[in-house]
Amino acid sequence: MKNNYKVNSKLALFFVIAFAYVGLSQNTDEEQIKKLYDTALTEGTGYEWLNYLSNQIGGRLSGSIQAQQAVDYTKAQLDSLGIDKVWLQPVMVPKWVRGTPEFAYFETNPGTTTNVAICAIGGSVPTPPRGIKANIIEVEGIEQLASLGMDKIQGKIVFYNKPMDATQINTFTAYSNCVDQRYAGALEASEYGAVGVIVRSMNLRLDDYPHTGSMSYGEQAESERIPAAAISTNAAELLSTSLKLNPDINFYFKQSCKQFNDVESYNVIGEIRGTTKPEEVIVVGGHLDSWDLGDGSHDDGAGCVQSMEVLNLFKKTGYKPKRTVRVVLFMNEENGLRGGNKYAEIANTKNEKHIFALESDSGGFSPRGFTFDSSDKDFVKVLEWKPLFEPYLVHYFEKGHSGADIGPLKKEGLVLAGLRPDSQRYFDHHHAENDTFEHVNRRELQLGAASMASLIYLVDKYGF
Repeated sequence: MKNNYKVNSKLALFFVIAFAYVGLSQNTDEEQIKKLYDTALTEGTGYEWLNYLSNQIGGRLSGSIQAQQAVDYTKAQLDSLGIDKVWLQPVMVPKWVRGTPEFAYFETNPGTTTNVAICAIGGSVPTPPRGIKANIIEVEGIEQLASLGMDKIQGKIVFYNKPMDATQINTFTAYSNCVDQRYAGALEASEYGAVGVIVRSMNLRLDDYPHTGSMSYGEQAESERIPAAAISTNAAELLSTSLKLNPDINFYFKQSCKQFNDVESYNVIGEIRGTTKPEEVIVVGGHLDSWDLGDGSHDDGAGCVQSMEVLNLFKKTGYKPKRTVRVVLFMNEENGLRGGNKYAEIANTKNEKHIFALESDSGGFSPRGFTFDSSDKDFVKVLEWKPLFEPYLVHYFEKGHSGADIGPLKKEGLVLAGLRPDSQRYFDHHHAENDTFEHVNRRELQLGAASMASLIYLVDKYGF
């Protein structure tokens, strides 16, 4: 009986100590996360960095002078933080130039024309110097081409008019369901003898901004490639209505874009070396390049400065990570993913041990949570941290896509994640002239940075 009493007393003491430790750990986590949020909202620098990237440099298409200026600027800012190491990682990137502003109209009767807002799709070939004028045929997606056949398409301009689905609450799902017409529309239409394609912009809102984006001709010979352009949603609605009244409408567009040889650019990298497990690497990043129509504030200047802010917040709050925390500003996500592929290639060559990678590439709006590409076991662990974020209204923790640039790192045992801000207004600005600094709210941007820093803090402390 006496021995049982001693055993029970020891067990009771063990549980008291264990629960006290858990409570202390929880309180410490809550305190550290609050410190990260408080510092981001009162002393954060990301908004000022974004102001410079957007208003002093502007659109940063791969291979451009502005892209190089962004490389130089962000490297200098990382150097100023006093972190352990900052360097540039060379990468060859495509160089596509838009040229003179595009022009388009449709003609309902000889001499009766209506101008439409248009822009070349990134990677497109130009029109002939005098432009293209041809009868136009509307389709609701690539799959409709086969039912029309070459007889109805040959010699015409194909007008892809599949809208984003407004009933989808996840706007990225709506985007994914129709972006194929922009990416592969020209390749597919040329197989049926089309002379050009016009694509409805990937935008849930009706406005006059055409949205660009990437496209591909696959392995198609240059002589077979046809020009592709996007028109605004208002223009698409007007054109579609006009075609119903008069199917014989002619469409004219002219663009002078050009593809040059690849040029050298850089990923910008900085890190705080881990104190006890420096060989384990945690990556946080966004893509430094952007399209050329706006200044790329939401896509993806926001993600870059939020990622830089993670290291800044660790320095300002005095947090010294156990593992190496590395920020990577990837080059050429928009039209090639060369930066993400190069980073993964070098990491594999060096046999670096990455345990976690987090990407921000969904705009600078209010953070709502994260998606995780991980094993079920690791995701269960992540869910244990969810209550720590709920006071900040960050409560969306789901399995799903992480990010394009960190995707090439994927291997067994590595957890990938993506910041998920509120997406309802994202596609109003995506790849368009109105993706500009004034549409980014400082508080929302900094809340996103604090959320990222908090998640990385927890990964660093507990690992997987």
